[in-house]
Amino acid sequence: MKNDSFNTIPATREWRYSAPAIVLHWLLALLIAGMAGVGWYMMSIEDSPGADTYFNLHKSTGLIVFTLVLIRWAWRLTHKPAALPASVPTWEARLSTIVQSLLYACMILLPITGFLGASFSKEGVTFFGTTLPSWVVADHDTAEQFFSIHETLVWILVTLVVLHAAGGLKHLLVNRDKVFQRMWF
Repeated sequence: MKNDSFNTIPATREWRYSAPAIVLHWLLALLIAGMAGVGWYMMSIEDSPGADTYFNLHKSTGLIVFTLVLIRWAWRLTHKPAALPASVPTWEARLSTIVQSLLYACMILLPITGFLGASFSKEGVTFFGTTLPSWVVADHDTAEQFFSIHETLVWILVTLVVLHAAGGLKHLLVNRDKVFQRMWF
């Protein structure tokens, strides 16, 4: 059966996400994927010579990602996208809202837990080689608790990203309803 939703989508740019939202979405997608990769790699070489380079890169990029997430969240709160086409089932629209909300929660909580874990570690928080002022006393057990939460959140984020990407690909390849194109360049 042919999907007629192509005919119901406005030809105007208002239907699409704004350019800043699209750029922030894909920039964060790349940075977060890179952060996960560097994070898993650095943990595999944690006690090896030179591992501190990867830890510093991860911390520095994490601070940048956190800033970009806050900018994206603020943009989203002040620039609501147009509603999904009527052809999208209600359950699917609700699931999309839940997954996107949980993605935002993870994108905010991950840097916070990483920052707190690093703050309580003896190495502290660095930003491209510059050690930031410490506001807590190093405590290995507390650091490990935050890092444990951080690691759990990474796996939750990965699961949510897979769901989000699968939904986008479903709209692109199966439904062909241009929902994916809302967030494409």
